Amino acid sequence: MAVAESTSFRVDDRDWLNLTLGQKIQQIELEGYLVIPDILRPEQVQRLRDLTDQLETTATDYSDKQRSRREIHFDHCEFAELIDHAPTLAFLTELLGQDIIFLQAAYALSLPGHPGVSLHTDGQPYGSAIFGYTGSCPVQVRVLYYLDDLTPDVSPFCVVPRSHLSMHSDANPYTRYDGHREQTVVTARAGSAVFLNHRCFHGNMPNKSDRPRRMITYLYRPSWAGPTDEKIPQWDEQRMNSVPDRLRKWFVDRNVRHGFDFHHKSKPEDMRSDPQGISPSRWERD
Repeated sequence: MAVAESTSFRVDDRDWLNLTLGQKIQQIELEGYLVIPDILRPEQVQRLRDLTDQLETTATDYSDKQRSRREIHFDHCEFAELIDHAPTLAFLTELLGQDIIFLQAAYALSLPGHPGVSLHTDGQPYGSAIFGYTGSCPVQVRVLYYLDDLTPDVSPFCVVPRSHLSMHSDANPYTRYDGHREQTVVTARAGSAVFLNHRCFHGNMPNKSDRPRRMITYLYRPSWAGPTDEKIPQWDEQRMNSVPDRLRKWFVDRNVRHGFDFHHKSKPEDMRSDPQGISPSRWERD
């Protein structure tokens, strides 16, 4: 891995374009994150910039330089269209399987002076005030689309690789950290996306530049991986009027757990053999 050393952090600035499908799957399963460059076209990035610049945002409780807006898929049809983004879904289908549930979308704006986001996980097995019961879904992938170039000075994504694999109490998903000496900072061009394993500790760095960093995020899970309690709110029917008919397939009940059977048998009659998704050789795919 091409990693540039710094006095305080490592920068992962490798060439992501040449990864095979198996290497991409290995990267997010083992390291906890993956970059797919140029997944958005330049004209698409500019259009999304223009649209996000029109959004009203709310400051976080720790800094007015970090702002956000939830449920942007109801604000404009182009945000809703991105739920169904073909290159993204092609990879998610290989990673998660065919039956995928869309959970949420949001916009995040890091202005100059933003102090950085603490290291945290998005996966909290019993739910939380921050993530609600969405956080209790056991398998999730968050797709972070960057609308501005990520450099070490402009709130780049940071992550503690492999932290999602730890069984130590330090990996308590309800814990937050100021930083970690082995954290990695990820740089990327505008139009690239970071795919994040939701159990991996991650955050972002301060914005030390004179320009903003705009990002939109979309969250997905496999259909079996529902929340521990069926308390994720139903989609607002009135706001659903803004969603094009062709995209309504994504707005199903977010509490569903297909394939869950508390009383499953030890020897069910319809067992399959050799499923590719758990094959040790899945990392060797072209």
